[in-house]
Amino acid sequence: MTDDNKTPEERKPSLRDRMRPVEFLGIAGVLSIFVFLIVLMASREPILALIFFGIAFIVTLVVIALFVLGLKPDDEERRDLAEQNHEHPELPGGTDGTDAGPKAPRNPHG
Repeated sequence: MTDDNKTPEERKPSLRDRMRPVEFLGIAGVLSIFVFLIVLMASREPILALIFFGIAFIVTLVVIALFVLGLKPDDEERRDLAEQNHEHPELPGGTDGTDAGPKAPRNPHG
């Protein structure tokens, strides 16, 4: 059976795809613990170290997310996007050939 004939319930993401968010949280956690330990050893203030831990965790997650958004999709992701568009032909770039997506509302002031 090819992927085109599978139902959405049969097409499940791989373990690698499901674990990707956990990897990002793990990387952010490790870097944040490093910042926590550096600030704790330098200042000997646990509250200040916790504040820097939280800031480093959030900043690391945002930076990782921005890097991931900047990546070009590979062939597998392009096929997946094409399948999703095929399932929803009303979306722009669908397979119905019209590119008839949702229209922008008319400007009442113009």
